[in-house]
Amino acid sequence: MRIGLIADTHNLLRPEALAALQGVDHLIHAGDIGGPHILAELEHIAPLSVVRGNNDQDNWADAIPERLTLRFGAISLHVLHDLKQLDIDPAAQGIDVVIAGHSHKPLHEERNGVLYLNPGSAGPRRFKLPIGVGILHIEGETVRAELITLQV
Repeated sequence: MRIGLIADTHNLLRPEALAALQGVDHLIHAGDIGGPHILAELEHIAPLSVVRGNNDQDNWADAIPERLTLRFGAISLHVLHDLKQLDIDPAAQGIDVVIAGHSHKPLHEERNGVLYLNPGSAGPRRFKLPIGVGILHIEGETVRAELITLQV
């Protein structure tokens, strides 16, 4: 199974991001979406799970949760926008992967047996940070992440 990861679109859904996410089985948006049209476009690619970011303040975002815990087969994912607001011990909760956005900085790191991922920002460039998305590959009890820097 392939799970597409996107965050911090801030109302800009680049064609390069859409192209990189084609063929995934599910999509996760880790917040700072920008508007409901972004979600509608992503839903054309695959089923979508989404959390609200700190900039998703308008009425359209009221029903979007701040955190999600999802299971894909044997793998459990916890999704939130800002990793600094993580208030659980993922390892103790049986979480395999924590997905966040907010910083616009790509992150691929393992801590205490938990994989921490930030696909980076797929929207407007911030400072000199890369523009990117991610793919989570799940095979049985194995999970592997791929961060993709988009050429824009």
